[in-house]
Amino acid sequence: MMGRDDIDVGVGGEGGILENGTIIQDVGGYLPIIDQQIGTAGTCRYRQAIPVGGGGRLDIDTNFGLRRSFLPQVIHSGIPITLVPLDATNTIPITREFFEAFEQNQHTFEAQYAFKALKMALHTLSGDNFKNYFMWDSFMSGVATSAMRNIREKHDENDFAEMEYMNITVVTSNEPYGISDGSNTLFDGHKIPKFGLRENGVHSGHVQTGIRDPFCLRENRTGVCKDGYTEEVTGPDSVRVKVATRAKPNRDNRSSLDREYFVSFLDVLNRAQHKGQFNFTSEFPHYKQVFYKPDFKEKKLGRIVVFDMDMSVGDFLALFYLLKVPVEEIYLKAILVTGSGWANAATIDVVYDLLHMMGRDDIDVGLGDSFGLNQSYPNNPNVGDCKHSQAIPHGSAGRLDSDTLYGLARDLPRSPRRYTSVNSIEFGASHNTDFPQPKQPLALEVWRSLVTSIDDGSRVTYLSNGPLTNLAQILLSDTNSSSIIQEVFILGGHTNYKNKKEKGNVINVPSNKYAELNMFLDPLSAKIVFNSSLEITLIPLHMQRYVYAFPEIIKRLQVKTMTPEASFIRRLLTRLHRLQQNHHMYRNVDMFLGEILAAIIATNDQKVLNSTLEINHLK
Repeated sequence: MMGRDDIDVGVGGEGGILENGTIIQDVGGYLPIIDQQIGTAGTCRYRQAIPVGGGGRLDIDTNFGLRRSFLPQVIHSGIPITLVPLDATNTIPITREFFEAFEQNQHTFEAQYAFKALKMALHTLSGDNFKNYFMWDSFMSGVATSAMRNIREKHDENDFAEMEYMNITVVTSNEPYGISDGSNTLFDGHKIPKFGLRENGVHSGHVQTGIRDPFCLRENRTGVCKDGYTEEVTGPDSVRVKVATRAKPNRDNRSSLDREYFVSFLDVLNRAQHKGQFNFTSEFPHYKQVFYKPDFKEKKLGRIVVFDMDMSVGDFLALFYLLKVPVEEIYLKAILVTGSGWANAATIDVVYDLLHMMGRDDIDVGLGDSFGLNQSYPNNPNVGDCKHSQAIPHGSAGRLDSDTLYGLARDLPRSPRRYTSVNSIEFGASHNTDFPQPKQPLALEVWRSLVTSIDDGSRVTYLSNGPLTNLAQILLSDTNSSSIIQEVFILGGHTNYKNKKEKGNVINVPSNKYAELNMFLDPLSAKIVFNSSLEITLIPLHMQRYVYAFPEIIKRLQVKTMTPEASFIRRLLTRLHRLQQNHHMYRNVDMFLGEILAAIIATNDQKVLNSTLEINHLK
C-alpha cells in the first residue's frame, strides 16, 4: 500500500538455547529468554498478562476487524539505547481536540485507515474516555525519528520529548536472591547457571510464574513482584541510557493540539509525498461484495451437521471435503471454531474465505473460547494459563503457519464476512461505531440459533476435529442438548490399540508420552463429553496414522481436469510435503492428513476406507 515492497520483514527465529546456556543461531522473537528452549513452543508466564480474545490479541490480530524479550541482554549489550518508557507515553493521552482534528484531516489512504482504527479502538477499548488511550507506539516512532534526524544535524535536542540520562537496570528476579523454588530456569536444576550468571546475584531470585503467582501477591491482592521493571540504580549492574521523560507541549499556544507530536503526526500522515498507492479496484479487479447463499428449497436435505474445528491445516482439508458431499446426504449448517488449538482466533477470517470460495456464505460460524475449560481466570475469561496450549509452537509448523494456511490463505477469495469486534451499544460497546455489520457471533450463540431453526424432532450430527471445549460448554449450558445431538464423531484420543505402546503426538511436552493432542489441550472438556449420554464414535490416533501418505495423495490429485478446490489442496499438500522433507521442525506435519478421517466416517463414506467399527469402554 505504501509503495515500500523493498523493505524486508523478519519474524522470530526457530533456534533455541541449550540447557548449558549455549545460544543457537536464529533464536528469539516468540518466548522470553528465561523460557526459551529449542523451538518456539513454551510457557506463557509473562504473555498471559495480555488478553487472548476480544480486547486483546484477537482484536489486535484483526485490527478490530478493519483489516484484512530479550530485554536484559539488550540493555546490557553496550549498544547506545534511548528508552521511551510508560512514564513518557502516559503524558500523551488522546484528547478530544486531537481526535476532532484528526477526523477533519484524512487526505491520504493511510490517514483514513489510521483514523478508522483509532476510532474503533476508542469506542471498544476505552469506553470513549480519551484519557484512557495513549499514543504509545506512535509516539515512540516520533521520538526515534526526531533523534535520528537530529543526530545527522549534530544536535542532541528531541522535537517531541524531554530527554535525560539515567542509570537503570531491568529487574529479572525478585528478592530474596539465591533461592531455588522451581521458578527460575536459569538457575534451578543447573550446577552451573546459564549464561555465566552469578550465584546469589540479582538474577537468582524468584521469577514470576504467572499473573496469579502467590509469591507475588499479598493478602490484600497487591502485587509485589518487579519482573521487567526498569529500575533506576547505581553500581555495576546499572547502564546509562537516554530516557524520554514526558511529551513536549505544543510550541504554538494558539493551537487546539496540546502536544508538539500531535501536530507532526497529522502533518506527516497527510503528506502527499510517499502517500499510499492502495486502490481496491485495481488490487482486486474481480472482487464483488456478494454473499453466495445457495437455494436449497427444491432439495431434500440430508443429516444436519455441526463441524467443530481448531483451524489446523487438516481441519481445512476436512472442511473442503464436507462441502463437497451432496447436501442431500450431509447438510453442513454451522461451524464452531476454537482458538485454543493450532491457530489463533483471528484465523476465523480464513474460514469465512473458504466458505465464500465454495459458495456457502449461508453457513454460520461461531467463535469459541481461546482457553480450555477452567483454564482461564475467573475474573477475565480472556486471560489465563497456557499449561496445555503451550504444546503448540508459536512459529513454524505451529500457529504462524496455521494462521496463514502455510502462506496460502491470501490466495483464497475475499469473503464479505469478517471477524468484527463489538461495534454497537446493543452488544456492549460504549458507542454505535461506523461499522454496522453484525458482531462476530459466539459458538454458543450459533448453537442456540441452530437449535431454534431446526424442525421439531430433528437431530444434529456433531463432528469435532479439535479440543472438545465447545461441545462441553454446550452440554453444560443446555441440559436438553443431549437429546438434540444424535451422534458425535470425535477425532482424537490415543487408545493403545491392541496393547501396542505407541507414543502420542504431544511432541513438545516430553513428560507426556502417550496423550493425543486434542484431548491434551482440554482434558476437562473431554471428560465431560465422554461422561455424557451422547453416542460417540472415536477416531483415535492410531487410525489417523494409517493415512500419513503425502506422495500418494498428491499423486492422486494430479489429474487433468481439476476443480479450483482440488488445485488449492494439491498446492497446500505439496508445500507441506516439501517442508517436511527439507526442514526438521516440519517433520510431523503429516499428522494433519489424518484429520480428514472423521469427516469421511461421519458422512458414512466408509466404503472409501474399508473400515470397521467396534464398541469399547473408555475413560
